[in-house]
Amino acid sequence: MPLSQVIKRHADHPRRLAWISSAAGVAFFLLFSTITLFVIHHKRAQQHDRLANASKAYMQGIFNNLEKSLLPLLSYTRSDCQNVGNELTSRAAFTNGVRAILLVRDGNAWCSSAIGPFWLPVRNIAPALTLTLRRNVTLVAGTPMLPHQPAMLLWLQHPQRPNEGILTTLDINMTPLLLLAADQESVDEIAIAVGDNVLLTWNNQLISRTALHNAPLRQFTLPEYSLTFYMYGKALSARDISIVLLTGLLLAVVVASFCWLLFSLRLRPGKEILAGIKHNEFHVVYQPLIEATSGRVYGLEALLRWTHPVTGPIPPDAFISYAESQDMIVPLTRHLFKLVAQDAQLLCQHLPRGAVMGLNIAPGHLAAESFRQDVEEWIAAMPPEHFNYAFEITERTMVSGQSAAAVFDWLHDRHIAIAIDDFGTGHSALIYLEKFCFDYLKIDRGFVQSIGMETVTSPVLDAVLNLARKLNLNTVAEGVETEEQAAWLIKRGVTYMQGYLFSRPLPPTQLISFLQQQQASQP
Repeated sequence: MPLSQVIKRHADHPRRLAWISSAAGVAFFLLFSTITLFVIHHKRAQQHDRLANASKAYMQGIFNNLEKSLLPLLSYTRSDCQNVGNELTSRAAFTNGVRAILLVRDGNAWCSSAIGPFWLPVRNIAPALTLTLRRNVTLVAGTPMLPHQPAMLLWLQHPQRPNEGILTTLDINMTPLLLLAADQESVDEIAIAVGDNVLLTWNNQLISRTALHNAPLRQFTLPEYSLTFYMYGKALSARDISIVLLTGLLLAVVVASFCWLLFSLRLRPGKEILAGIKHNEFHVVYQPLIEATSGRVYGLEALLRWTHPVTGPIPPDAFISYAESQDMIVPLTRHLFKLVAQDAQLLCQHLPRGAVMGLNIAPGHLAAESFRQDVEEWIAAMPPEHFNYAFEITERTMVSGQSAAAVFDWLHDRHIAIAIDDFGTGHSALIYLEKFCFDYLKIDRGFVQSIGMETVTSPVLDAVLNLARKLNLNTVAEGVETEEQAAWLIKRGVTYMQGYLFSRPLPPTQLISFLQQQQASQP
């Protein structure tokens, strides 16, 4: 099989790397923007809270100072205006924000700090003002002296006499509040509301409370004066949002570029297999070899498997072909040797001495300079003198290997049997049977599957079995799945069989259970 699409997708496919890198950039952009906007929103909320608290303290201080300055004047409500006029004028001049101080008796203003004696019903100045309250505040569109300039009226009642007290007209100066809010980009407007009347910072006329925005950023009330302040704006300013999005976009491009570079380096050809070896993603399963005449387990074929952490199991043909194409078959086979040697320490306790341990050897490793040393190190790591060994080699090994005969002789000197795998499926192999000395001939599962069916491969299978008998070669039939296939093969003298009829390839723990069941069932 050519390079697996699975490996291709995770190793060197530029389009997929581009998608992964872009996805990482988009994910970073969303995460960065969300977190940053949340932090800014939280920071702005804290600033708004501080502004509201500072504004409330400022306004409360103004009214406290006003009352402290005005309360002593309550004793003058029944005095002669000529006698108290200078005092009223002095207090008005030196009290911040006061436009005029009026003395009120029986609901009528009769003395002013601005014009002296006069007579005007309070209801003409402020119809909504309630004189029966100890203190009261209202907003008016203007006063008699300044009819087109809104003002706030503060009423302080005489403690013993109703409808008698001090009425003070105040200029509404929001400049300090605006200075407090100057560093708050998201605060656009401040409103003061009393009853149904509202005055906005940027509007010199009173409006109805119903005309206010529905949702202020913050609001606070001075309950003793029935006065409410509103702050309007946006929780996040357009400037905040644009800066965060632009910064997130630039950083996302950097992250995507970094991911592309990182993936290109880490997932370059061959890197994936080395990472799989390093992170123990490979494991070995063992398929039993069954002796045809007795049904006993004769040996095992060790098969390497790869479970990728992202894609899951990868087909063996795919990653082995890929390893060969990227010159990674030698470290992969060394890893197979290591895993088999580890498992063999446990398996030898459940297999008889002389059981065959078979492994597939790729042409690239067979021709490598390190092959003989790798094999010797593996044999040394296996349980001493317990297993017999067999290497399965495909026909293309002989085609590509110029020194195959010398390697085969070296293997035989170390009592390692050689099996020619998938005989008859590749190049014409008869010449190799004469030229090299093999111990086993493995019959491809494709021939076995044709048993019982009239196909073009049926005569070939008969010819292969006849040839093996004449050359005194042991035969191993792969892919035996039915009783009919097994009976046919036994009848024609096949030596060993393997396939799902007997057992699937099993990990060591399951293999041990299978071996124990086999031993229990044998007479």
